[in-house]
Amino acid sequence: MHYHALLLTAASVHLFGLILSAHAADTPNIVVIYADDMGYGDLGIQNPDSQIPTPHLDQLAREGTRFTDAHSSSGICTPSRYALLTGRYHWRKFHNIVNAFGDSVFAPERLTLPEMLKQQGYRTACIGKWHLGWDWNAIKRPGAEAQLEGRRNVFSADAFDWSRPIPDGPLAHGFDYYFGDDVPNFPPYTWIENDRVVDVPTVPYVPDPRPTEGAPEGRPGPMVAGWQQDQVMPRLTERAVAWIAEQKGRDQPFFLYFPWTSPHAPIVPTKEFQGTTDAGGYGDFMHQSDWTAGQVLTALDEHGFRDNTLVIFTADNGPERYAYERVRNFDHRSMGPLRGLKRDIWEGGHRVPFVIRWPGVVEEGRVCTELVSQVDIMSTIAAIVDFELPDDAADDSHDLTELLRGEAATPRISIVHNTKADHYAIRRENWVLIDAPTGRISAVPEWFDQANGYQKHDQPGELYDLAQDISQRKNLFAEKPDVVSELQSLLRHTRERGEVRHLPTFNN
Repeated sequence: MHYHALLLTAASVHLFGLILSAHAADTPNIVVIYADDMGYGDLGIQNPDSQIPTPHLDQLAREGTRFTDAHSSSGICTPSRYALLTGRYHWRKFHNIVNAFGDSVFAPERLTLPEMLKQQGYRTACIGKWHLGWDWNAIKRPGAEAQLEGRRNVFSADAFDWSRPIPDGPLAHGFDYYFGDDVPNFPPYTWIENDRVVDVPTVPYVPDPRPTEGAPEGRPGPMVAGWQQDQVMPRLTERAVAWIAEQKGRDQPFFLYFPWTSPHAPIVPTKEFQGTTDAGGYGDFMHQSDWTAGQVLTALDEHGFRDNTLVIFTADNGPERYAYERVRNFDHRSMGPLRGLKRDIWEGGHRVPFVIRWPGVVEEGRVCTELVSQVDIMSTIAAIVDFELPDDAADDSHDLTELLRGEAATPRISIVHNTKADHYAIRRENWVLIDAPTGRISAVPEWFDQANGYQKHDQPGELYDLAQDISQRKNLFAEKPDVVSELQSLLRHTRERGEVRHLPTFNN
């Protein structure tokens, strides 16, 4: 090769390297913090009557944009996580959670958010609660059978060969690294790193310590001797902070998915947080969870990642049933002004805290009232990292980048909510139709309905005007048959033909 050609080649390589470096600098790191069973009213900044301090999350909201009409796909755990990581409504595939030792919910061909980001050069990690299934049968010993204990089939510790890798978990669906306990109240009670247990579970589950509010919630099965459930969140926090530190100096953007095990039951705040709020054990656990958020945000600051990191904070569904007694005992409404809790298809089951911070891009201190969904995260991030989604990916996801930048954006037409089969709700503009006799799935105490003006009805469904009735007290199903009919048609179309993206506004 001639000398000038060599110079040209070297210059080209150098220029190409500069372009790549500039592209890496412009590509944000992404951190998704996902709370577990945290209510809309547990975020202090959007509940003026809150009895729980959340200073770190409040500060995050002040430094970014807070969405007040944001929704998870389901009122329960596994489905919402699936929807967030695929950009697809869960009900197109399943409705229920993955039970103990359950299979993965992901089809091998289904593109996930971490798989997409890996293709764009990201290093990816999931630290925390997985609850999306594994192939446990691959490590089950030949002939091992579960034994019926009460209402549940329970495996003993010796039913599995714990020395073997567990397939079809986070590493099989786009994550380079995993650390967590899978599900905090399901066996096996042990740490899993990547695809192997860290310590072999050898004894049956015994709750320790006892929760400071509510029931232990733990399902029976194998446990590591000495396992303490109040140490789960501190260990996950420690690992998330350490993983962020490990990214310093790497010429590679990173994606951290940090799904908490809190404030999900068992409600087990550590001793230093017990008694630090006026909302009982749950309040203390939520206060500790806010501290965890602060630790992660501080780690981003200390290692120089703050200015080029997109942070999303949200939750998988509404608060657990203990929230009703919390209203009576501590005057704290975890659901805020909303009706319903976890599992319900009333607003309180799936309208969740949602905050996005991205310095220099997302407006600080903004409160956005537009309708958004967690299924939108995948298309939004795809646009940010310049990834062209294939036609068979992120079916229901909408690109929110214009909305994030404060530009005029096409509003979302509708959102479909669901927790169990044949029990749907559809939102369009200010209207929400519950296409079932009731939005209730979790039991509601009679005293709560009486105290809050909720009355029984004899209609086959429920219709509410959220612009006038955010607490869903006045059922307009009989009074607005035209609205009911149009929403039922829209629901059928969405379920049978796909997400609706362009539709004329109809008269109220």
